[in-house]
Amino acid sequence: MRSIGFLAFFLLLSLGVGWLSGSLFPPGDWYAAMIKPAWNPPNWLFAPVWTTLYIMMAVAAWLVWREPVSGYRDIGLRWWYLQLMLNAGWSALFFGLHRPGWAMAELALLWLAIVVTLLYFWRARRIASVLLMPYLAWVSFAWILNFTLWRLNGGWF
Repeated sequence: MRSIGFLAFFLLLSLGVGWLSGSLFPPGDWYAAMIKPAWNPPNWLFAPVWTTLYIMMAVAAWLVWREPVSGYRDIGLRWWYLQLMLNAGWSALFFGLHRPGWAMAELALLWLAIVVTLLYFWRARRIASVLLMPYLAWVSFAWILNFTLWRLNGGWF
């Protein structure tokens, strides 16, 4: 029963961060007015993709949490919490402050935090690491898109 409670905790935390970020910092008119590349995903795609990624992130953390206490487990979970905070920070910088340059730099830190988390999770529970791989791919794509938006819209910070 305790294990199910922690799964619920990780799900609520991950999905809660996503919901809170999206609620506090919605795209709005500023984003709608930006010049976008032809390959920019449609707006309706972001919610299902992020929901799926947040669920996968939560399950990955839960699987690692269930492993016996070890350095890989504990340090990996610390990195997981850090990447989750960085994830929320991007929305604040990009949509909240309208600073795509800062958001691009923050995405680079998020990408690095995901890689480190993925490596620790690999040593603790490989399937947990595999669950984070689509997230890493999406954040890689997001960095390229963020860079493109930054360049198309004046390159300001």
